[in-house]
Amino acid sequence: MTAADSAAPSDAAQAMSRLMRSHRSIRQYEDRAIDPAWLDAVLAEALAGSSSSGNLNLVSVIKTRDPVRKARLCELHYGQPMVNQAPLVLTFCADTFRTRQWLAQRGARLGFADFVSWHVAAFDAIILAQTTALALESHGLGLCYMGTTLHSMREIADFLECPENCLPVTSMVVGWPAEAPAQRDRLPPAAWIHDERYQRPTADDIDARFGERERRGRERYLALGPEMAQLWQEHGIGSLAQYYTSKIKYDPDRFALDSAQLRALLAERGFLP
Repeated sequence: MTAADSAAPSDAAQAMSRLMRSHRSIRQYEDRAIDPAWLDAVLAEALAGSSSSGNLNLVSVIKTRDPVRKARLCELHYGQPMVNQAPLVLTFCADTFRTRQWLAQRGARLGFADFVSWHVAAFDAIILAQTTALALESHGLGLCYMGTTLHSMREIADFLECPENCLPVTSMVVGWPAEAPAQRDRLPPAAWIHDERYQRPTADDIDARFGERERRGRERYLALGPEMAQLWQEHGIGSLAQYYTSKIKYDPDRFALDSAQLRALLAERGFLP
C-alpha cells in the first residue's frame, strides 16, 4: 500500500510534511544559548537515523560556540555576520582518519584513502547534516547552510585541526530564529522528476519551468537594497541566470580556481593518489 492508497496519512507523516513545508534559511538569531548536552543527544539521534555506507560512520561533527573562535570562522566564511550572531556553528567532516586508525590497530589492511572513499565519506556527512537539520528544526531552531565551506576548506580544516583523511564538507549556523522569512520558491516537479529515463528539457520547457522562479528570485535579490540594484547595473546583469554566474555570485572563474585548489587539497590530505 502506498501513501496515496491510505485513507489518511499517519500523525508522523503529517508532522514530517509540516516540518518540510516550514523549512527556511535563517540568518538572524536570538541571543539565546543551546544546551550542550541536549545538542549532543540530538546529534546522536541524527546519526542513528541517517544512512551510513557500510555502517562505517565516516563522519565527524565539530561544534564551535566560543565567540573568539566563531569570529575566526566568520572570517573564513567570507565575513557572513550570521556566523557571529548564531550561538553555534556545526562543521560536518568527511572522516576516514578514525577508521584507518581502527584498521591499523586491528592489523587489518589499510583502506579508505582514495577518491571513492572521499565520495562515500562526504556523502555520508551531507546525509547526516540534513538529518541534523530536520531534527533541529523539529525543535524550533533555525539554521543556514554555509556553502563557503567548500571555498575555505583548507583554512577551515587547519583551524579546526583536522588530521589527514578528514576534511570539512559543509557547515551550518544554528540558533533560535529572530526572523520569519518567506519560504523560498523551488523549481516545479516537472523540471526535475523523471519517469524511467532522463527527459531533456526543450527551450519552451526551460522558459515555462524557470519563469516564475526567475521572476521571484530577481525580485528578492533586488529587494535587498539599493546596493544590490547598483551592483546589477554595474555588472550588466539583466536576469537571475546572469546574476548566478556573475562576478558577484557564483563566478565560474573563481569556481575553476577553487576546484583546482580542492583537488590539490584532496591529494595532500590522502584522498587522491
